Amino acid sequence: MRMVDSTCTMRVRGRVQGVCYRAHAAAEARRLGLGGTVRNLPDGSVELVATGPREAVERLAEWCRRGPPAARVASVELQWHEAPTRFAAFSIVG
Repeated sequence: MRMVDSTCTMRVRGRVQGVCYRAHAAAEARRLGLGGTVRNLPDGSVELVATGPREAVERLAEWCRRGPPAARVASVELQWHEAPTRFAAFSIVG
């Protein structure tokens, strides 16, 4: 039986822009087999939308709390969505 996919929007705050956070996050999401997007926001935070098996999405959220070596993550907010969004791949969109 295939597991039901889950979608989560993650808002990452701290020193997360200008430190290759998006590239590392996208690589981790792809390694976990997730679809979705990652982008910089004007307020200096990074937003990820990830879809896939809930356990894999939760593992990405754990990775987001650490981030790449140059990042200093202050907080990660998670918002789970009722209906999963479908993505063909995981992309950096902005």
